[in-house]
This record gives sequence, structure tokens and C-alpha cells, in this order.
Amino acid sequence: MPFPKNYSKLRREMVQNQIEKRGIDNPQVLAVMRKVQRHLFVKPESLAVAYRDGPLLIDCEQTISQPYIVALMTDLLALTPVSKVLEIGTGCGYQTAVLAELAAEVYSVEILPALAKSAKARLEALNYRNIHLKEGNGYYGWQECAPYDAVLVTAAPKNIPEQLIHQLVEGGRMVIPVGDAAQNLLLIRKVAGKAETTEVTGVSFVPMTGVPR
Repeated sequence: MPFPKNYSKLRREMVQNQIEKRGIDNPQVLAVMRKVQRHLFVKPESLAVAYRDGPLLIDCEQTISQPYIVALMTDLLALTPVSKVLEIGTGCGYQTAVLAELAAEVYSVEILPALAKSAKARLEALNYRNIHLKEGNGYYGWQECAPYDAVLVTAAPKNIPEQLIHQLVEGGRMVIPVGDAAQNLLLIRKVAGKAETTEVTGVSFVPMTGVPR
């Protein structure tokens, strides 16, 4: 399969056909999805399908999420230019870059050393200066830098990690896939110190590792 030559055209088509047609109309989110170059975050053998409507395998048997899911999760966070975001699961750094285009600061935790190292190199090469990366167990968040206006989780635990709710500001939002064989994407709002949970849609994410038994 030959490599595409016009990635910017493919990004525009991706946003129009995969994201806007599914109901996402936030102009800031749409603009960022047109801007961030997804093909720079995939494996060389996936370049020809970098903008397809689906997830792709990356290193360490992990995945880069479907573009629509990236846009949906980002939209649900309701970010502003002053938002401070915690991301659990840096992966290849694509979702991290999307968040960094919309928020003031992004703190991202990756449990797999190889992914943490490659994502750091990639994001630094792309000149992101508002991203802070750490290798560690994201189940426990990043307590030293809390609280956060928003938390986004890119791997699925069986239950909602209470530590992540504690690290949210009052009124903050968390978007997280939860479940085992059947998973639901949840929007959690912290209201009066408690979690108010809304089910958004069924999803399929890699399991969260590092979860205590």
C-alpha cells in the first residue's frame, strides 16, 4: 500500500467524515484534530492508514485510539486555555498532544518504560513545552502536582480509581473507560466532593495495568 502524500487533506477528511458527522461540533476540538499530525505518532508500517476510522497498534501491544474517540474524550473534558490536565496512559503521545493544544498544562503518566521514553522524545521533537511526563503507575495519579481541572484515562480499570477523583478540583471532570469484557466510557463530575457519573458510550480499551489486587 503506497504512503499518502497529502496528510493535511486526510486530516480534514478525517474530521469531516469521522468526527463532525458523529455530532462533535466544538470548534476548538475540531481545529486541534485537524492540526495534530496523527501520522507522526504511529508505527512506520501504519503510515498508510494513519487517518483511518479505527485504532492502530503501537509498541508494547498498546493502541492509539480511534480519532473519533480521541475527539469525544477531549470534548467531554470541556477544557479551557487555563486548564490543568492529568492524563493516565501517555502511550505514543497523540492524545497528549491534542490535550496540550487546548490546555495550559498537561501532566501525563505512562507505566511502560519503552512507551514513556519514546513519547517523551517524540513530544519534545514536536516542541511541546506545556507537557510534563512521568514514568509510573497511573492508577495512583500524580499526587505531587494535584489538583487538576480535568483527568483523562486511556486504559480501562475494572473500577473507578478513587485516587483520581481525589486529585480533581471541585467541579472538575474525568473521562475514563471502565469495565472488563464490557466497558463503558464514563464522564465523572466532582460535585460537593463526590463523583457524579454519566455513561457516555460503549468502548473497547486496553486494560489498565498496575491496578492493585
